[in-house]
Amino acid sequence: MTIEDYLADPANRFATVAMADTNGLLRGQMVSTQSLKGIARNGMGMSPVTLALDPTDVVLAIPGVSDGTSDFHDDPLILDPSTVRRLPWSKPGHDMLVLSNYSGGTAELCPRSIMKRVLDRVNQAGYLPRYGMELEYTLFDETPASASAKGYRNLKTATQHNSHDLVLYQVEQTEWYEAVAAMCEPLRIDLAKMHEEIGGGFLEACIAAGEGLEPADQLVLLKNFLRALAQRQGKCVTFMPRWTEAADSQSIHVHISLKDSNGKSVFHDPSQKNNVSRTFRHFIGGLQTYIGDLTLIFQPTVNSYRRFAPGTFAPPGLTWGYENRTTCFRIVGHDAGSLRVENRLPGADTNPYLTVAATIAAGVSGILEEIEPDPETIGNGYVQQPPRDFARSMPEAIERLRQSSFAADWLGQRFVEAFSSTRESQHNEFRRKVPDVELQRFFDLG
Repeated sequence: MTIEDYLADPANRFATVAMADTNGLLRGQMVSTQSLKGIARNGMGMSPVTLALDPTDVVLAIPGVSDGTSDFHDDPLILDPSTVRRLPWSKPGHDMLVLSNYSGGTAELCPRSIMKRVLDRVNQAGYLPRYGMELEYTLFDETPASASAKGYRNLKTATQHNSHDLVLYQVEQTEWYEAVAAMCEPLRIDLAKMHEEIGGGFLEACIAAGEGLEPADQLVLLKNFLRALAQRQGKCVTFMPRWTEAADSQSIHVHISLKDSNGKSVFHDPSQKNNVSRTFRHFIGGLQTYIGDLTLIFQPTVNSYRRFAPGTFAPPGLTWGYENRTTCFRIVGHDAGSLRVENRLPGADTNPYLTVAATIAAGVSGILEEIEPDPETIGNGYVQQPPRDFARSMPEAIERLRQSSFAADWLGQRFVEAFSSTRESQHNEFRRKVPDVELQRFFDLG
């Protein structure tokens, strides 16, 4: 289906134009087919302040966008015709969905536009990334309203016990698994696998590897429509990296391989240990060198940093190793078709476009600069001192991003300023809160 095909059928009445905000939430509008004709040519206006919104529409600070100097004008959203899909539960004639990204000055702040620029730059350098993503989430036998009424405590997860890859729970939840698979078909989500993870109601869904913007588009769609599917079934999901201290952390793992302009793997060299080429080593060196300064991309909320509490299965530092899940950058595979690196740092609350763009930019920079990585981690990385670390707090992450010339070069100084400002605004808001646990510990006898 194309936009032209949809417009040519008089039975079609409406379509949805959507874009992803910095939180990865889809925002947009249902428009008539008559309006869509003009939008397809000229774009659809939306205020840049959309990129200053937290998930519940708290307006965060971006200079010139959401502060006292802003005029709250619109900039055009430009449709990407290659992204046309069908909404899974809408009636025919109301079911077209097309993704878009900002143009004009707001393109400097728009996650999808930023990823496009990064991919173009990498392609110009002679490389073609291929990547897939694994998304972790928790499913609850609660509605959003019932979870709120309980204060988000003592919630009933969809399954009771820790159950990694337990087929019993998979079979028990057949209706959920099948509903997710059915939902993905009209949305053109290439769902590679699903399975039970290490906690009650804890699940994982994986996007198959692909090129360009497509896998990131698919993960944005998957996150948004998993929420919708759960709510339609009287359930709810969360992507919080740590929704309770009793649960393990939730993440998005990004698997990346790299080809040259002739389509040949640049990661594979059968003459080297584990078939890891010199170019692949430099890619790892780039990840180790630059990812730490980009921590805020991978840990974008105040909750993100709770994922790294002692005892969770989160990365111990900016380490790497071959088939070693106790490292941050895990090399996977053995031949030219399978050899890749898995970035295990991003939390499940990250924006897929920014996550992939930052990872690819760091790795390719390592190749261009011929950066050698630190020694490989052998054995359990949790009992070893990592040679380099990412930011361990939100203030540190904000400052490291602001000071990063690498981030300004690859992601843009305007984005660095705006994203840092929104996260600082969020952090300052939460600094004013008094958590229940502090009252319990210190009110009477503190």
